[in-house]
Amino acid sequence: MLGQRAPQANLFDGDQLYLEHVGAKTFYGYLAQHRHELFRDEDFAALYHDKLGRPSVPPSLLCLAVLLQSYDKCSDAEARDRAAYDHRWKVALGIGDLDKPFTKSTLQLFRAQLLLHEKARLPFERSLATAHKTGFLRAQGKLRAAVDTTNILGRGAVRDTYNLIGDGIVGVARSLAKLSRKSLEEWAFEHGLSAYVGSSVKGEADIDWSSESEKEQFLTHLAADAQRVIELADQACAGLSEQDSGWKRIQQASGVLRQVLLQDVEPKPDGNGAKQIHRGTSAERICSVHDPEMRHGRKSANVRFDGHKAAVATDVETGLVTAIAVMEGSAKDDQGSLELAKEAATNTGLEVEAVLGDCAYGSGENRQRFADAGIALFAKVAKPVSSNFFGKHRFEIDLQAMSCRCPAGQVTTHLVKTGYHMNADGARVGVRSFRYSAKVCLACPLRSDCFKPSRHNGARLVEVNPYEPLLQRARKWQASPDFDAFRRQRQVVEHRIARLVQLGVRQARYFGRRKTLFQLLMAAAVANLTLIAGGNGNTTRDERQSGSPTLNALTRGLLHGLSAALAGLQRPTGGLRLIEPHRHVVAPRSGFTFQTAGFRPGL
Repeated sequence: MLGQRAPQANLFDGDQLYLEHVGAKTFYGYLAQHRHELFRDEDFAALYHDKLGRPSVPPSLLCLAVLLQSYDKCSDAEARDRAAYDHRWKVALGIGDLDKPFTKSTLQLFRAQLLLHEKARLPFERSLATAHKTGFLRAQGKLRAAVDTTNILGRGAVRDTYNLIGDGIVGVARSLAKLSRKSLEEWAFEHGLSAYVGSSVKGEADIDWSSESEKEQFLTHLAADAQRVIELADQACAGLSEQDSGWKRIQQASGVLRQVLLQDVEPKPDGNGAKQIHRGTSAERICSVHDPEMRHGRKSANVRFDGHKAAVATDVETGLVTAIAVMEGSAKDDQGSLELAKEAATNTGLEVEAVLGDCAYGSGENRQRFADAGIALFAKVAKPVSSNFFGKHRFEIDLQAMSCRCPAGQVTTHLVKTGYHMNADGARVGVRSFRYSAKVCLACPLRSDCFKPSRHNGARLVEVNPYEPLLQRARKWQASPDFDAFRRQRQVVEHRIARLVQLGVRQARYFGRRKTLFQLLMAAAVANLTLIAGGNGNTTRDERQSGSPTLNALTRGLLHGLSAALAGLQRPTGGLRLIEPHRHVVAPRSGFTFQTAGFRPGL
């Protein structure tokens, strides 16, 4: 059942006692003053039964704890302890000195409920709503969004082929053991698979790793055991309903093992039944059984990682993160960039005027997608591949006259088909090229600098990109003075990504892209709120609304009377005496006054 916070603040709440000590301008102080505007318990009513059960820990408090956990980059156990003993957290949460508001399992269950009920985006969306409310983000006009990606290291253990197969066997065995209500060790022993329950199949194998034949024999043995386990899984699933949780668990584990065998193992060409490791790596290769959604990825030719990619869209003017997504680690940077821009428009309620990206977003196909959507895309054209011969950029292509002029001044209008390439939708796009006469090229004094004579029957070909008009306009813009302003504006997203990395998104805390997206959304919400708090967030709507005037006057009268009585209880020197509290008991002109507790705004 939904538990709710009391509308009446307590005199001994953390924000009443320690706000000035912690700092009103800190992130903790900002949450203390604005938490009632950010989250209400009613926002999470769908997570609880309306009648059954005990009242829960107020979900608005737990949501604040999740944000604080992201801000301080702490574990669930440490979050529990900080809420119990850290004055900064008590100020932000508005709880008393001796309060221990939640246990570790309570926080974990709340996080699971957010994912289950599609409420994971709520804190991020509220950060943008707060930006609108405070005027930090304009309510009207158009949005210029800068986009970029960064790598996220996956949570799962990355294994080589031998250990990957071993982990896959253990995964299926664990599901089958649970179905038969036996321990993993007991089930593995009964089926002759005890060797896989150890720490490392490869590490415990007693073979000569310098011998290719012994490695092949070991791999063949692993593949045979994997096939045997898969058959056992199929037999177990045959007696279960597809709606059974055990069936789904076994199917998922055996599916991962099947994929590992398919991607990493192949028969030897000699046909004697021996296996060998597949040469080459697919972009869809599973590199971890513990997190099958992890992929091998690259941010550059020299930077390789195993995990996921985070795509971030940022408002150029304010620096707010306006949209966020998690992609496969092997995905291209521009994949889903148009959808990310549209999501930024939905989240902010503003029309996206332009999107700014680096050269990874500057392909002709991506430019065409944005042009079809009516959104301007500003992205640098990628540099041509370095070569000892003249590149395409040395040739002048006139699309109106459909002619091409070479560095030697020769002009051709002869177009030929030179193949095709596959676009993102899997469709073939024809490629045409300007072809120079072999006789003209043979007599050219620059022929040795232009191309190898053995290619294309001694004639130079200059490819015409299917999106050549868009690329030509981009190159012209890139050479204009406007390009310098673009470079400065696009740096905003790099700074926001650096902030997200500072909040811990470089390393995934959870398995799977869905949970990793949750981690990214919490970090983005914290990044936005700290940006607002550092701007004008603490200067508007941070005054507590007073409660009933009669009640407040009565409370003040009682406290004045109590303070007057306490003032007369002075003991002789050396005896006991009442010590004036440091901040919350102040000395006015006569007697003492106590700071009174007001009502929590909006409750």
